[in-house]
Amino acid sequence: MPSIFWETLNAARDLGRIHDIASVLIRYGFSDMVRRLGMAATLERAGKVLHWKEIGELARLEPPARMRGALEEMGPTFVKMGQILATRVDLFSPEWIAEFEKLQDRAPAVPFAQIREQLQEDLGAVPEEVFAELIPEPLAAASIAQVHRARLQDGEEVIVKVRRPGIRPIVEADLRLLQRLAKIIEAESPEMARFRPQEVVRQFTLSMRRELDLAAECRNAERISRNFTAHPEIVIPKVYWTWTGERMNVQELISGIPGRDLAAIDQAGLDRKIIARRGAQAILKMILEDGFFHADPHPGNVFYLPENRIAFIDFGMVGRLSPDRRVQVVDLLHGLVEREPSSVVEVLLDWAGDVEVEMESLKLEIGEFVDQYHGVPLRELNLGAMLTDLAALLRDHQLALPPDLTLLTKAVITLEGMGCQLDPDFDLVTEASPFLRRSLLARYAPDVLARKGWQTLASGLDILTGLPKDLRQLLRSARSGRLQVHVDVTRLQHFGDQLDRASSRLTMGVVIAALIIGSSIVMTVGRGPVLLGLPLFGLLGFIGAAIGGIWLLISIWRSGRNSQ
Repeated sequence: MPSIFWETLNAARDLGRIHDIASVLIRYGFSDMVRRLGMAATLERAGKVLHWKEIGELARLEPPARMRGALEEMGPTFVKMGQILATRVDLFSPEWIAEFEKLQDRAPAVPFAQIREQLQEDLGAVPEEVFAELIPEPLAAASIAQVHRARLQDGEEVIVKVRRPGIRPIVEADLRLLQRLAKIIEAESPEMARFRPQEVVRQFTLSMRRELDLAAECRNAERISRNFTAHPEIVIPKVYWTWTGERMNVQELISGIPGRDLAAIDQAGLDRKIIARRGAQAILKMILEDGFFHADPHPGNVFYLPENRIAFIDFGMVGRLSPDRRVQVVDLLHGLVEREPSSVVEVLLDWAGDVEVEMESLKLEIGEFVDQYHGVPLRELNLGAMLTDLAALLRDHQLALPPDLTLLTKAVITLEGMGCQLDPDFDLVTEASPFLRRSLLARYAPDVLARKGWQTLASGLDILTGLPKDLRQLLRSARSGRLQVHVDVTRLQHFGDQLDRASSRLTMGVVIAALIIGSSIVMTVGRGPVLLGLPLFGLLGFIGAAIGGIWLLISIWRSGRNSQ
């Protein structure tokens, strides 16, 4: 099946990329994967003959380390995918997560001469006419873009973020390959299908395409900035839209203490405890109140400013939570914090969807999981560790988090880690509790209840007003003979099996009774063969009736045990 799929690839433009990816996989000891996916046959027919000799030293690495190395060499799309997989603690064991977390979005800088032409196209003028100064050496270089420091004509210090020339065709080819791979996995592996690989790749594709659009990053920044209008302690860089587009953006330069430089925080006289609290409250507000959050708040994307202010940068990766999903997240966190296992179970079952679950076993394990925190002071709870352990429990039950929640898990774990680095006594649960209470109270505010009631009433009226039309269509289908009724009674087969067993027992009972009566009559006849002083046929009849009776009793006893 995979070979047929790859043979029918109609995009010859992807063959070069397939060759590059297959070569990397082979060198890292994944040649069997290449064969199973049918990539080898495609490449050979394309005239690219591969040597299936694996490099010994690489092949001797542990599988997680080999996979990390392969992802790094396969390029930006796969590095980003690995970073996303690092959030899937519900899918991968800790040793895999540890390797995925080592993936860093770094890349050699593109020489300024190569990006100058693209800059001129996007600016509509040579860079020297737009900027009073543009430093050719980049501040940072990542797989998709690199950042240069610049100064506007009015003296304003800015950063210019430029997308790497030619990166989009490579990323789009990789995304097509990932989509095809996800289809193959779902078709060939029922065990992996329950983790919805196509949905994971779909979410990843949307995220990558948004990240390729550098103007989208700025729209994200401005949206979050509007949400923090009343919070001057949180700083979001200003966007200069005059020079911002899909392939480049210009933003305010943030001059502060990098999030990794803890010693500089102390030297500047900043209060670590206040910074940790403000950072936590900012991210929790984004998640639980706004439903739109910075999905990668690691120290490299955070700066500390005078007066204990915090600046967030790089909004290329953001998470979104619908109102319904936020309700579920609040219920889950509230259940964990307040030790209410029933709330946790209900949310997890909603997330499981149609997947078959051992209900009683899951409820029992969730109850034990939550109960182990009973009596533990809030400040001693580690929310990140709780979420990680909960994900491991889901993994044991073959359940997976919805793809849109993976970034949330990553953000919470990263947030708690940063908070503890700043302040060893940092307590994320205590910081989260007021947000959870406010979210629960807001759910039942009079205006919210009134709005929901109106929506329910409007929906009911829509059904009533549409009823005559629906009835006309139903009657029209019935007159034309196109009306079909499908009845699916899940217990009907079980009921039929019970009737079949009951009729078999009844028949056996009648046979046993006939044997007893017949044998009794034979016993009164003095003729025929004799065994042990008794008529042989009568004795055999009684023995057959006894065996049948024992079988009937055992069958009834077993049936009673199975029905319990």
